[in-house]
Amino acid sequence: MAAYDGQQVVVVGAGRTGLALTAFFLRRGARVILSDSRSAADRPQLAALAAQGVTLDCGGHSQELFVTADLIAISPGVELTLPAIAAARQQGVPVLGEIEIACRELTAPLVAITGTNGKSTTTCLLGEVFRSWGKRTFVGGNLGTPLIEAMDEQWDWLLAEISSFQLEAIETFRPRYGLLLNLSPDHLDRYPDMAAYLAAKQRLFVNMADGDVAVLNGDDAQVLALVEAAPCRKVLFSSSRLLDEGMSLVGDELVWRWAGREVRFAAGQLQLCGSHNLENVMAALIPPLLEGCPAQIAWPAVCGFGGLDHRMVRVRELDGVVWYNDSKGTNVGSVVKSLAGLAAPVTLIAGGRDKGGDYGPLAEAVAGKVAHLILIGEAAERMAQALAGKVASHRAATLEEAVRLARQLTPTGGSVLLSPACSSFDMFSSYAERGEAFVQAVNQLPAKGEV
Repeated sequence: MAAYDGQQVVVVGAGRTGLALTAFFLRRGARVILSDSRSAADRPQLAALAAQGVTLDCGGHSQELFVTADLIAISPGVELTLPAIAAARQQGVPVLGEIEIACRELTAPLVAITGTNGKSTTTCLLGEVFRSWGKRTFVGGNLGTPLIEAMDEQWDWLLAEISSFQLEAIETFRPRYGLLLNLSPDHLDRYPDMAAYLAAKQRLFVNMADGDVAVLNGDDAQVLALVEAAPCRKVLFSSSRLLDEGMSLVGDELVWRWAGREVRFAAGQLQLCGSHNLENVMAALIPPLLEGCPAQIAWPAVCGFGGLDHRMVRVRELDGVVWYNDSKGTNVGSVVKSLAGLAAPVTLIAGGRDKGGDYGPLAEAVAGKVAHLILIGEAAERMAQALAGKVASHRAATLEEAVRLARQLTPTGGSVLLSPACSSFDMFSSYAERGEAFVQAVNQLPAKGEV
């Protein structure tokens, strides 16, 4: 356990993770400075921290405080290129991310889940299995509850969704299991190119050793190439072929082969739908099965999981049209997978804050399936240009207007899908707020014949 008593620690970012870090360091006797780009007037709740002895550095980042610190602890959204952080690093001040600080306190094994899509679902599936097995299990990370909040309780297992942002500021972070589900372009508004994004993901495995296990998508060539040199054991899952060892999808069965044994599971028993969710289930089953969880406990646990909020959730059927909320579909790869599970004709509502990715791969996904594309937000023009000639395109100034337009355009037997391929931060505070606004707008639509 690291010693922080009397040290001056600058916590950067006053969101949930920053506040959790602040509480953690206060409990360990550190002198804490909380630094945020927003003004104190925008964060009145921080006044209570000042009363506890926390120094507030709001409205910017004071370089003098950074370069004289003993440690700088950053939240996931904070970039290492921030001038005050860069100056501190030049002075030799250590800069660590929240998951690195947390891992130095760990007394239980950690399963870390990353990838472009499916992280949250897979993390929650793992939680269902370990808890059904009777294990005291923490479920969090980028999913919601910061890993640092787990440090003062006793756990049998810790399960953490890990983003590329979080992996940028690690040194010794080492999970027992590292899951890499898939890779496709994302966050290119933060990274200069795809290679930089992949390099960040690769850091999940940089400290893993012989006794650790990488769980990998055997159908994703980029995944396999990225982890090829890692010294840990590699266990694959595949929906395209039957593996000699690992988890495979064969027809309508999942097949687990390990140590000369074979177990088969009927995929039709799952509540989750779609090929992408089958991959998530396969990945989630591997760590507990390797750890000795009986199949008769693991399988009912994943079958009982109905999915996450804002991820391909059926909102309602109205006059023969089914409405789906997939607000968590914030990149192109996610939208492609969501569309694959729907039949034509689909009205797709997309757009938001552009993340710098290529919208070209959407062209094949919408062709012959999406009858109407309704675009909102800052990325609307760029998306319209990328998909010109592939689908009938419409604009809406608000999400509510997009919902009303979709009602007019979508015929009986069709479906409407909100799957933005963009972040929410141009119009909403989060994908959850966007999804809730969509659900509210859809539920307010009257049925035909109603006043």
